[in-house]
Amino acid sequence: MADGLVIIPTFNEIENIEAIVKTVLDLKRDFHVLVVDDNSPDGTAAAVRGMQKEFPERLFLEVRKEKSGLGTAYIHGFKWALAKGYDYIFEMDADFSHRPNDLLRLYRACLNGADVAIGSRYKKGVNVVNWPLSRILLSYGASFYVKLITGMPVNDPTAGFICYKRKVLESINLDAVRFIGYAFQIEMKYRAYLKKFKIEEVSIIFTDRIEGNSKMTSAIVREAIFGVISMRLRSLFLKKKFLNG
Repeated sequence: MADGLVIIPTFNEIENIEAIVKTVLDLKRDFHVLVVDDNSPDGTAAAVRGMQKEFPERLFLEVRKEKSGLGTAYIHGFKWALAKGYDYIFEMDADFSHRPNDLLRLYRACLNGADVAIGSRYKKGVNVVNWPLSRILLSYGASFYVKLITGMPVNDPTAGFICYKRKVLESINLDAVRFIGYAFQIEMKYRAYLKKFKIEEVSIIFTDRIEGNSKMTSAIVREAIFGVISMRLRSLFLKKKFLNG
């Protein structure tokens, strides 16, 4: 059995899902893929089922009843991965904004001592392609804001391209993770940081999606801005409860 599982959450990714899955499974490393689909009306799950005939032992599908947020999709995938015995659990988008070849670099970082390896857009300047300046400023500014509030020495705390060692996810009370949008990414890193796991950033080039639609909303942005402050306060004044749920 492969020791690495790539979790790909989906909602209406019919334009991308077949290509991204096949590209990951064609890598030199024997990764498995779990697609967590939120009952996409465009047939994403049906496309995955069709591919399972070609990759019956390497491609897996979990379909949830409805769209319930990025964070809960990953929590679902994390629990599935831990139950199946994987040692390296990856987060990756379906839209090719994360280059599949970089999975190998994240994997090597964890093999070489990192507990959490982050595919970072901002480790070496700004490595983002096809974003308007306004979104770059929002994202980069949010990263600076998170570092300021939390004290966490991570240049790209909202990154969603990550490898977690099994022991990291086992140590976190996944049911206590509150955020469901992109703030989920911040909270997971922050919990790992407070537990003193070694976090390493691997510089990547992030390319905005070409096919399909972005899932970014104003509610997600608000959650990230105001949620970070409440998370920091809870970790300061209710640290034991925050870490253990």
